[in-house]
Amino acid sequence: MLIVMKFGGTSVGSAERIAQAADLALASVRDGHQVVVVTSAMSGITNQLITAARNAAGGNYQPAVRDNFYERHKAVADQLIKDRPEIRKSALEMIQQRLDQFEKLCFGLSMVHELTPRLLDVISGTGERLCAPLLAGAITARGGRAEAVEATELIVTTDQYGSAEPIMEKTRPLAQAKLGSMIEQGIIPVVTGFIGANEDGVLTTLGRGGSDYSASILGAALDAGEIWIWTDVDGVMTANPNEVPEARTMREISYSEASELAYYGAKVLHHKTILPAFKQKIPVRILNSFNPSDQGTRVSVDGRPSTRGVKAVTSIRNVSLIAISGKGMQGIPGIAAKTFATVAAQRANILMISQASSENNICFVVNSSEAPGVIKALNSALELDLYQGHIEDITADDSIAIVAAVGDRMQGTPGIAGKVFAALGTAGVNVIAISQGSSERNISFIVSAHEASDAVRAIHRAFELDKPSQ
Repeated sequence: MLIVMKFGGTSVGSAERIAQAADLALASVRDGHQVVVVTSAMSGITNQLITAARNAAGGNYQPAVRDNFYERHKAVADQLIKDRPEIRKSALEMIQQRLDQFEKLCFGLSMVHELTPRLLDVISGTGERLCAPLLAGAITARGGRAEAVEATELIVTTDQYGSAEPIMEKTRPLAQAKLGSMIEQGIIPVVTGFIGANEDGVLTTLGRGGSDYSASILGAALDAGEIWIWTDVDGVMTANPNEVPEARTMREISYSEASELAYYGAKVLHHKTILPAFKQKIPVRILNSFNPSDQGTRVSVDGRPSTRGVKAVTSIRNVSLIAISGKGMQGIPGIAAKTFATVAAQRANILMISQASSENNICFVVNSSEAPGVIKALNSALELDLYQGHIEDITADDSIAIVAAVGDRMQGTPGIAGKVFAALGTAGVNVIAISQGSSERNISFIVSAHEASDAVRAIHRAFELDKPSQ
């Protein structure tokens, strides 16, 4: 079976973790599998790269930053590949080349004082390009055969810098030709996660957390048997254990449940990861590189639905509720269309929408960082409606959170919503707005941020999610 393994930042965060990742890849090879590895940057590196880029654009680039990056990666090479000097030398030369490019870009930024999305992608994608040679070297030093591969040679994307999307019909033949040839030769490709390249060959990124997405894209392109996401937790849990200590790991969930949970705050999976795997019906496993003996969570088509209906509950913080209200809105066509066209033009992501049939109020939720720009744009776009009195207020409330109850068996099961809101009422939690899609797999609602944990615990308790699925 062909397995695409992705290792997250904490799973390659030190020499010890990279050694463990190499051992896990080789263990699967010894079990008779073919393996493609996708690696994140070492933990913390991407944030440091972004900070360095922004400082350089502000005229404050410090050359010592480059040296710090080099020394951290060199220390790993010295520890992991010290007995293979030719491999160590090759890995360090690749790292030097990539840091030379980083340094030149930062120097240029310090001159022009403008950090474009395109330049930010090139710089923020450097971390994976530094880590891949180390992980490939570690695998080779342990008796395997591995080579670092730039995802820019494999994944063709759109031009949407910072959140590019794959063009699968162009990615598939490239990935099969390059990686297929390596696999046939018994070589483990170690591919840089998080990045790709547009049709002109310019580096793009798939969004923060995009290495999961990279693994799913490559798994789909290669028709892999499974995709394994190695992280630092035992799988997808019924709730955030920081909010619900009795939360447990779910052994199997469906693609739709995983997608809903990832979108609504579960940080184990990047919210786009599921789609390429789902289209090819490739199972995805969430595994803990710190506890590799645990079976983790398997994401599949059916996902072993729970008879309780609700399977997990999650929450999103740092969001803002934007409300457009006015008694004159009733029966006035086009306000909703102008509203959402304006939000789209701001490239803001709408997390939830709610509107009553009276049409006197439209409310929706965006990330708090996007709210000021959205409010400003709405005041401009709806200026005439405000002047004519159709709209009275456009407001933003930053003191809220979204809570979502998720489960495939919620669909068509009477009483789920009643049980959810009865639990909230018993806990004394006030619901500000509600949204449920026609799929019925998700009930989302808005509460005050300080009541979000109480809401999550109340629903978790009401549906006995601490007990194994029935």
